[in-house]
Amino acid sequence: MTPETRPAPDAAGAATILIVDDVPQNLLLLGELLQPHFHVRAANSGERALRVARSEPRPDLVLLDVMMPGMDGHDVLRELRADPATQDIPVIFVTALDDAADEELGLSLGAVDYITKPITPSVALARVRTHLELAGARRRLAAQNEWLEAEVHRRMAETRLIQELCIRALACLSETRDKETGRHIIRTQAYVGILAQHLAGHPRFAAALAGRNLEMVVHAAPLHDIGKVGIPDAILGKPGRLTPEEYAIMKTHAVIGARAIEAAMGQALAEADELTAEQAAGALAFLRTAQEIALAHHEKWDGSGYPNGLAGEAIPVSARLMALADVFDALTTRRVYKPSMSLEETTRIITEGRGVHFDPDVVDAYLACRDAFFAIAQRMPDAAEASAVA
Repeated sequence: MTPETRPAPDAAGAATILIVDDVPQNLLLLGELLQPHFHVRAANSGERALRVARSEPRPDLVLLDVMMPGMDGHDVLRELRADPATQDIPVIFVTALDDAADEELGLSLGAVDYITKPITPSVALARVRTHLELAGARRRLAAQNEWLEAEVHRRMAETRLIQELCIRALACLSETRDKETGRHIIRTQAYVGILAQHLAGHPRFAAALAGRNLEMVVHAAPLHDIGKVGIPDAILGKPGRLTPEEYAIMKTHAVIGARAIEAAMGQALAEADELTAEQAAGALAFLRTAQEIALAHHEKWDGSGYPNGLAGEAIPVSARLMALADVFDALTTRRVYKPSMSLEETTRIITEGRGVHFDPDVVDAYLACRDAFFAIAQRMPDAAEASAVA
């Protein structure tokens, strides 16, 4: 049983005290003092003290003589503190030495107290009880902290799961309007994750993908097409090419999605007090990432994209990753207006878009991770078709 899980000793005798002294009379004196109140174990050398301390029942407290032949008390204490199994056992030095430097050394090594010889029985007993109570309190506090950490971890995991489910629910809501995209949101999220992991150490992307940013980008990816809920069915499900007027309407899904997320943030903040708003900073940062992905994932590196004609570095990193992931998935899966393409043809089109449609470094990341993209496309095909990637 570890010190953290062992129940705190009580005054009725549950505690085990190890007394260490090379003089038999001192062992006898301390034993007679402590035995009416505690379980007592004894050792007459430093080496034996270490063996006893590491065996069951482990001592709850050690009374340790300093001056002993061979391994002295300071050496014993160093060994106890170096061993995870004994490092938390409180040690009180019992010594005839009264030099301040000696006491300072013992305390620096981790002793909790000093009792000078000849001992005063009532004082010695009071100090033993005090340090047993303190050790018990530390154990209870450590156990409580461990429980609290586990509970915080559990609740955070639960919150992340709820967040993920809500994100998927919202993303799937948009996909119910566009049935042929199937598992598009799952695949594109995986593609974004691959690109983000690969580029996290790149000088141009390190800041944007540092810390929780990478996780937020990946988790927000499924919301990229949430604005499609605002596009008429006749346009969203139309086979064949859209007319210029229809395409103009289709392109509004980027703004619709971004505005929906912005409205959600605004309403949440309007109803929150100052403290709640401050505590919601992480959630708001996530939603801002989702908003920039929804708004800018159709922007192109050369400025010819929509809705705002952003170019180059003006396009958020998250949207640059989403742009390539979205195009890869669109090319390699069947849609109402086109058949699926092979991996080779898809790679050719993406490579041709390097520096035109896509950030050149994002294309290079795709080329380096192409096999991982292919594996996901094969593992998660749309339900209506076998994997079309060859």
